[in-house]
Amino acid sequence: MEGRRMGEGLYKMIRRFFSKNLQKYKQSCTQLLKLSKNEARNIIDPMETILCDADGVLWLYYGPVSDSPRIFNCLRERGKKCYICTNNSTRSREGLLKKALQYGFQINIQNILTSAHTLAHYLKDLEFLNTVYIIGKEGIAQELDAVNIKHTQTGPDILNCTLDEYIEHIRLESDVGAVVVGFDDHISFPKLMKALHYLEAGERCLFLATNTDETFSRTSVICPGSGVIVRSVEFGAKRTATIIGKPSTYLCSSLIKSGELRPETTLMIGDRGNIDILFGYNCGFHTMLVGSGIHGLDDVRKWRNSNDPELYKQVPDFYLPKFGDLMQILYH
Repeated sequence: MEGRRMGEGLYKMIRRFFSKNLQKYKQSCTQLLKLSKNEARNIIDPMETILCDADGVLWLYYGPVSDSPRIFNCLRERGKKCYICTNNSTRSREGLLKKALQYGFQINIQNILTSAHTLAHYLKDLEFLNTVYIIGKEGIAQELDAVNIKHTQTGPDILNCTLDEYIEHIRLESDVGAVVVGFDDHISFPKLMKALHYLEAGERCLFLATNTDETFSRTSVICPGSGVIVRSVEFGAKRTATIIGKPSTYLCSSLIKSGELRPETTLMIGDRGNIDILFGYNCGFHTMLVGSGIHGLDDVRKWRNSNDPELYKQVPDFYLPKFGDLMQILYH
């Protein structure tokens, strides 16, 4: 027993040493590929937990980013606890697990953290008993189903007649107690109208959003993200949504509270400063920006040169062109 306590004490001392040593890199945007292999390895090796955003980090719309499945699996083999941590609410955790496995990532469902799953459990913890009005995709509906929370259907709700005719025959639920907004490629005037109607109930109707990502890319086209829809509803309702996904801390709060995840030895890897890096900052994690998605070094320079302290929070501790470049550091 005494030997075990001594071992735990030594482990904690080592962790504190490495954690203190890593403080010099805070918000430095240190480019790991410009360090020596030993310097870079001394940054990655103490990390017990690796959180990876999905879109823009592990994969893009056409498939996995080069070497990302390989390095993800190698980090797991080195004893790291690796999680996928995504704001994407269009799929359930089961759906994301299937996609990750198809791409070659070795992961189980417990290591997938999503805004839709977290939102469903947020409502479950509140002992929510009413109906949820969804602006969003089937991922939200499936996660609500998994915790036995009633909800409206997802899919198209179009205005195929005059507005007066639509209103005359409109079908409204009588017991909606929450409006949930996520990404919805079937967003429409009727959906916005119903959301605003339900939110008129004030505090009796919760207003939740999965995330506020502004845009995403499909080939050369920039598409509006969940944030565009969320802000539209907020503007009309004159209310602010509770954001469940990144950069809010809800996705990891239970893991931190349980001790499964220690902020001082956790690395958050993402492609968005205002979402992933800010999330890491808010949780007290170490942060790494990769240039394979939305933001890059030019954006970091703007944040560093800004007088806005909120923008400065988006400056990462570390930078790599892509997640797979860790292979050069750890295995070459």
